Amino acid sequence: MSAPRTSLLITDAFLYLDRGLEIANGWIFIENGRVVSHGPMTTTPPKAETRLCANGRIVTPGLVNAHHHMYQNLTRSYAPVVNGTLFEWLKGLYPLWATLNEESVYLSSYVAMIELLLGGCTTSMDHHYVHPRPNLIDAQIRAASEIGFRFHATRGSMTRSVKDGGLPPDSVVQDEDTILEDSERLIRRYHDPSPGAMIRVALAPCSLFSVSETIMKESASMAERLDVRLHTHLAEDHDEDRYCQEVYGCTPTEYFERSGWASERSWVAHYIYPATDEIDRLAHRGVCAAQCPCSNMMIGGGSADAMDLRRRGMKVGLGCDGSASTDHASLWLEARMALLLGRYRNGPHSMTARDALDMATRGGAACLGREDEIGHLRPGACADLVIWQLPPFSQAGALSDPVEALLRCAPATAWTTVVNGRILVSEGAPCQSGLETILRAHEHAARRMQKLD
Repeated sequence: MSAPRTSLLITDAFLYLDRGLEIANGWIFIENGRVVSHGPMTTTPPKAETRLCANGRIVTPGLVNAHHHMYQNLTRSYAPVVNGTLFEWLKGLYPLWATLNEESVYLSSYVAMIELLLGGCTTSMDHHYVHPRPNLIDAQIRAASEIGFRFHATRGSMTRSVKDGGLPPDSVVQDEDTILEDSERLIRRYHDPSPGAMIRVALAPCSLFSVSETIMKESASMAERLDVRLHTHLAEDHDEDRYCQEVYGCTPTEYFERSGWASERSWVAHYIYPATDEIDRLAHRGVCAAQCPCSNMMIGGGSADAMDLRRRGMKVGLGCDGSASTDHASLWLEARMALLLGRYRNGPHSMTARDALDMATRGGAACLGREDEIGHLRPGACADLVIWQLPPFSQAGALSDPVEALLRCAPATAWTTVVNGRILVSEGAPCQSGLETILRAHEHAARRMQKLD
């Protein structure tokens, strides 16, 4: 979707424009899908076709979701597995996910993107690795294009089923040729490398224990040849450590490096259990990581020490992870939980709200390879931003630091969400039509998947 030929001026706002760049009472001017200028209210802003008064609310860059599994909102809070370990949870849900089709993936993606917009997210990737039927990524891209959401589709894959010592049933894995052919098809058809792109494609084998060594190496080779990014889960669980030692005779990070993935093209999800020297090596090579605080705490499998990763030079973003483990798609909530988790782990002086917000904006943009144009609101950046709303009673008395208040006083939601210069959430409500129909169809698909009809 091309940038609209319109202009937008937001006034009377506390502007958090980027780390180290804030204006206590200012305006921001947007034109043709880009930030043009900003300044304090003591200066005269440009005239615009649309003018919004923020009434003192905080404006931030749109949040960037660096790890998600959108289809999983069809099995939120699924009772038989809610208290299982990661592997128990996966084994219980794979048979349900084997029924995915184009319609259910379209519906789940559409619902996820609307939910993300309401939580202040303007760009998201999605790691879709379950492919019982063809053209599921196409369905996601269709949903994103209809909404006007900035989307990075990642073509996930699995080759190892139960009969090969893996976790998923045969119906959701694919052979190597099918995976590689479809990966190249998606890149050539949908990937837009141009500045301000709304749709991009990356390659994302599910995990080291779910795909063959061939897929890991060939994905890295294809990414280099076609100039796209790489994503996978890494060092998420102790079972992964045992698997890699038994099968490959090395740690997950060592296998990741051996497969040709240790480059600035790559970002990984979770990265909970690496050795210190492994963090240093990947940080030096430019690999980024996505922390998923709520999912990690819900499953109880540990969580990355995000501030330690950052201190060692690794750029760290945030991810909602799967809506069947996190059971939500609010990147604001992930930022708040990242703040709480970081302080709980390392003490009250270890992390601020600005650190968490930086992870949710600049960190996520780094994961997607787009720090130059998203995750901040400097002139020239994509016009992706959020005007935040805190309930009056929740923010009463929070007068000294709006950035700290944004994550400390709860709950915050998007009052206005702008993507590519277009208003997609207005006064706290999505602007898209036909959402009741989408929700009814989504419920029907979820009931069918969970065998409740």
